[in-house]
Amino acid sequence: MSAARAEPVIPASALSARALAVTRGGRPVIAGLDLALPAGRWTAVVGPNGAGKTSLLMALAGLLPHQGEVRWLGQWPRDLGTRGRGRLLSWLGQGEEGAAGDLLAYDVVMLGRLPHQGWLAAPSAPDRAAVEEAMRRTGCWDWRHRALGELSGGERQRVLLARALAVQAPLLLMDEPLAHLDPPHQADWLHLVRAHVATGGTVVSVLHDLNMALQADALVLIDQGQIYHQGATDDPATHRALEAVFDQRVAVRGVDASWVVLPAQRAR
Repeated sequence: MSAARAEPVIPASALSARALAVTRGGRPVIAGLDLALPAGRWTAVVGPNGAGKTSLLMALAGLLPHQGEVRWLGQWPRDLGTRGRGRLLSWLGQGEEGAAGDLLAYDVVMLGRLPHQGWLAAPSAPDRAAVEEAMRRTGCWDWRHRALGELSGGERQRVLLARALAVQAPLLLMDEPLAHLDPPHQADWLHLVRAHVATGGTVVSVLHDLNMALQADALVLIDQGQIYHQGATDDPATHRALEAVFDQRVAVRGVDASWVVLPAQRAR
């Protein structure tokens, strides 16, 4: 008797949406889409300008009014309470680098520990340890006593990334997290993402840098508020879809066992 073939292991959904719709300024930007993102993976969301990428991510994070259903690790966010939601999902958004400019960098990162603290409670030893670890991992510990407004754009972005990491949430959602980061610190960000996933965490990031997006486990391609394609980054079908969603103006090519996006050659 031949041995039964093992069924493939399908990761549980970390984030799922059903009939998700978002309207902004009286205009529909997300049009009733269904989505399931696996746990323990890094998914990059890409697409043309105005495709609805940020709106999708904010709706998944519960930061934008929407219609339809969203679940985090199989749970309804509304049932978790404010503190429960804060412990389960951490957010890094666009345009936050100018916020709270008078706060010290250390205090900004400590804000990430609020879901773990009692009302008006002083930071605990675990809180202080989590903040120091996050700041050291993002390379911003040395300016912990400087005001956020005194830092450069790249330095502020690293402080805000440290705040997101200090939450120690399993779900980490980031909208354009590479803003203001130079290439070495972009590489550091990539290592941090990989480390989070290696411990079972889930990362979803909106990225304009298509080459960095191809380092993810999977891509979700968005166009006109709909999912154009969802698939593994090493799948040729994903590469063809990526080229198509950008109107054949880019080309995916293999280089040294990796994939890169290049400008497509135009016919003369």
